[in-house]
Amino acid sequence: MLASRGRGRAARVGTDRVAEQTSEPWRVGILFSRSGITKVTETEHFFGTTLAIEEINAAGGVAGREIEPVAYDPASDHRRFSHFAERLLTEDAVSTIFGCSTSFSRKAVLPSIERRNGLLWYPSLYEGFEYSPNVIYTGAAPNQNSVQLADYVFETYGSRIYLIGSDYIYPRESNRIMRDLLDARGGTAVAERYLDLHAADDAILDAIADIQTLRPDVVFSTVVGRSAQRLYRLYADAGLRADHIPIASLTMGEGEIRAIGPEATVGHITSSPYFSTVDTQENHGFVARFRRRFGPDAPVSQYAEAAYYQVYLFARALEAAGTLNPQKLCAEALGMEAAAPQGLVTIDPDNNHTYVTPRIGRVEADGTFMIVSEAAAPLKPDPYLIHHWRSEEVMLPVGAD
Repeated sequence: MLASRGRGRAARVGTDRVAEQTSEPWRVGILFSRSGITKVTETEHFFGTTLAIEEINAAGGVAGREIEPVAYDPASDHRRFSHFAERLLTEDAVSTIFGCSTSFSRKAVLPSIERRNGLLWYPSLYEGFEYSPNVIYTGAAPNQNSVQLADYVFETYGSRIYLIGSDYIYPRESNRIMRDLLDARGGTAVAERYLDLHAADDAILDAIADIQTLRPDVVFSTVVGRSAQRLYRLYADAGLRADHIPIASLTMGEGEIRAIGPEATVGHITSSPYFSTVDTQENHGFVARFRRRFGPDAPVSQYAEAAYYQVYLFARALEAAGTLNPQKLCAEALGMEAAAPQGLVTIDPDNNHTYVTPRIGRVEADGTFMIVSEAAAPLKPDPYLIHHWRSEEVMLPVGAD
């Protein structure tokens, strides 16, 4: 369970606002895929959301009323995301939705969210360059993962980078950002290649052959879903290892490593605010409760953690607002902070994004990440990359004085 912090709007939680006078539950929507090509990561989003709701309800709910989830599985299809978002906001009379992982799905539901005046809590890292008053973004923005990854790659491996991604908005925009970061550091993108979201092994093997020919210092992968899992597996089968040409990612987490097989991922790196090995009291408790609920070997990743803590922030905002009215709820959420498993998080009232702590992790043989670099403090989100192009002032090697 998250500990609240008493700064900004967080201090207003539990004030004398009166909740709507009814015993009916607070209905919310859950919109994460538990099937399809992004099944692994979105199921972790779903588990994190479910665990938080169950814990809050077991503790008495919000203002004495339980949270009642209405959940749909869009099966990794952005058209189904759009359809179910519209159903939640109309037929199901839901105004708050926890959902979406890919930018494909977020962009698909935004028209309904904004037209119907709903509130989307979005727990995934993404490419930035977006703001909606109807969305609270709790995953990392580019200045909280891409900038740190670029610096770490340059310092540790070299400046010749191979860019490979899935063919949709998040990879293309993330690679555009990485090209700009490379240019600012005097680096080179030796190639840029995109794979279909349902890429066959032949297409992945062709890309791997190109990597073997060009011999970059690092591969920056924005391939997602099942294709990402096949890329890492086939990369290892081709004899490519992290001590030769590491893969650097923003998305590869503990659940996908389990699906791939840790032996094929050892040494590769991910930039993320959260890994299951974060050493905080809140995280130790979170991991233990997550595994009691979903199995002793359940992988715990950035996808589960952000989905988990955002439900607690929602619950505190709801307690303060006393209503699911999206404007009032969002007004209470902005500025709210909490001690999440990853550390202190705060919803930035300037842009609806969240202060998080950037970290770099390297995959170990057991499928967990060794954290090799982390920020000294949570970093203000800058989704438009107006100020943050280098991270030297905030990132420290783990164990440094």
